[in-house]
Amino acid sequence: MPRSRMAKLLPWIVTPSLVILLIIAWQVFVTVTNVNPFVFPPPADVGAAFVTLVTDPATWEEAGITVTEILAGFAIAVVLGIIVGVVLGKLPWLEVSIRPLIVIAQVAPKVAFIPLFVIWFGFGMTSKILLAALLAFFPVMLNVLLGVRSVERGQHEVMTSLNATRAQTFTQLELRSLQPYLFAGMEVAIVLATIGAIVGEYLGGSEGLGAMVVRAMNSLDAARTFALILLLSLIGLVLYLIVNEAKRFVIPWHESVYGLRTATA
Repeated sequence: MPRSRMAKLLPWIVTPSLVILLIIAWQVFVTVTNVNPFVFPPPADVGAAFVTLVTDPATWEEAGITVTEILAGFAIAVVLGIIVGVVLGKLPWLEVSIRPLIVIAQVAPKVAFIPLFVIWFGFGMTSKILLAALLAFFPVMLNVLLGVRSVERGQHEVMTSLNATRAQTFTQLELRSLQPYLFAGMEVAIVLATIGAIVGEYLGGSEGLGAMVVRAMNSLDAARTFALILLLSLIGLVLYLIVNEAKRFVIPWHESVYGLRTATA
């Protein structure tokens, strides 16, 4: 088999194989240890609970709420991250001045904001959207800032010699240069936005899949809890793949896309 074809087929072979091995190890563990299924259910029980879950229309109503919170928070984070990242990248003195505030905001435990958001914005979607945006903002902003700073001085001099305006320099040089950094931040941001929305629902919500996890735990339904975790993981994976495919469409010329395509060609 040609090397390029093998490289393309490898993920479709290795990933399912690892999943099958994990399920087998899971089944062997619960069989050998004879663990209580209410504590650690066997794969068959989780599979049955997952089928029941995904065939229930109410599940997809709750999933729609969670996905809406994730995408809204992600969109806010991307817009604000681009604006703030570009401004701080163009104004190094401002970035140095507010760097301590950026670090403090980054290291502060985001879970601690949930009670405040609930008090300020209630138990609805708004507090979950803001938490998702808060978690997703910093990867986008920091990567955009790095992208703006990565433009070489010689490239700026070329644009100056061509009598390019600031707007032309930004759109034709800086914006193109920061796009790979932006998508690198977005790939991290969509994961963090997913975590933020789910944690917000888990700790301070009555709607969404996170709230369903709480209800399943309170009813001691371990199989349903595992099934919900699996569904949430799949949703997060799909959202990440969408962002990744968007990167392949927008910046096919970059090494992170073109190099991978060449390696498997």
